[in-house]
Amino acid sequence: MFAGLIAGLAAGALIRAEAPQLTAVGEGVEAFGGLWLNTLRMTVIPLVVSLLITGIASVADAGKTGGLVLRAILLFTVLIFFAATYSVIATNSFLAAWPVDREAAAAFIAGVGDQAVRVVEPPTFASWLQGLAPYNPVKAAAEDGVLALVVFSVFFGFATTRLAPPMRDQIVGFFRAVSEAMIVIVGWVLLAGPLGVFALALGVGLHTGFGAAGTLAQYVVIVTSVTAGITVVAWLIAITLGGQPIGRFTTAATPVWAIAASTQSSLASLPAMLDAALRGLRIPPSVADVVLPLAVAIFRFTSPVANLAVVFFVAHLYGIQPTPLQIAGGVFVAYAMSVASVGLPGQVSFIASIAPICLALGVPTEVLGILIAVEVFPDIFRTLGNVTGDLAATSILARGRTREDDIAAAVADEG
Repeated sequence: MFAGLIAGLAAGALIRAEAPQLTAVGEGVEAFGGLWLNTLRMTVIPLVVSLLITGIASVADAGKTGGLVLRAILLFTVLIFFAATYSVIATNSFLAAWPVDREAAAAFIAGVGDQAVRVVEPPTFASWLQGLAPYNPVKAAAEDGVLALVVFSVFFGFATTRLAPPMRDQIVGFFRAVSEAMIVIVGWVLLAGPLGVFALALGVGLHTGFGAAGTLAQYVVIVTSVTAGITVVAWLIAITLGGQPIGRFTTAATPVWAIAASTQSSLASLPAMLDAALRGLRIPPSVADVVLPLAVAIFRFTSPVANLAVVFFVAHLYGIQPTPLQIAGGVFVAYAMSVASVGLPGQVSFIASIAPICLALGVPTEVLGILIAVEVFPDIFRTLGNVTGDLAATSILARGRTREDDIAAAVADEG
């Protein structure tokens, strides 16, 4: 996809500068890019609903296994909302200090075929509160009312946990099948990703020439910097709240960071995290063996950070200033999607987790098809922050407990 992005920008810029007679051909190719993006976006609503319902059902089931799991889920929730708040402040601070050139932004937006943005009156608190619960979930889905749809899906997911196991398993199995089918469709669409990104980038090149490269570079720097910042915050949390000495934690986490950066997968890093926790950080197995797999399953510390950074950058491109109520709704959706999208491949979760936040904040989603091509760079720091957050959360939950406690508990059980 990155190669398609570079080739498309170059082809569009060359047609613009050297062969304007081929502009009509370029616009035809650009239309294919719009088709590709629409086929990717059509999976968002089914994915959001199905992933939330199955994700909440699994979290609720996990919460029945013991007090440690309940404390872990509560800690994960607090940390995710903290991370989301950090992202709102950090991203907007970056954009205030380093704003995108308005002419470059307008040309970039025109290149992806969305030149006009409809500005609506900001909602009042009363209308926002009333709109949280959709009187018609189907209508909310048709009108991209993602925040209301998320609220409905959350209620529906928790309601399934109150059903008899056979009925609950049927419902959860159905929505799990829906999510898997959507992921299959996304996989098919991504097979044509290099061509789709090439077509979209060619349109950008036709309108902006090589100027789009500067906007993309600024996007990568800002999103990567914000995401790298939360990784440092996770390291500080492990040292302060987790009570880990700086040298011990850094030494134990270094192999985990190497695997995370190379694989860009928290799941692939799990064996190294377990080894670091048990041997390097001296965390009791009764904590590490429960919390780390649970963290990999339902906790993505950097997800709201990077996703909100993307959305605020896109909003800045369009000159949109989300209201405090919209930001509150966007943070809630970011939290929900950070739980729901765990386990999805990076390029799949990019659209599935960011598009709903865009819709909640009233931000267009057309440019996401271009931004996905450079996601490989921020994604490295997404994974680094996730594994650091997993180890930090495990350290917090293990604070005050030692291996001797596990031995004493085992002796008591045998007695």
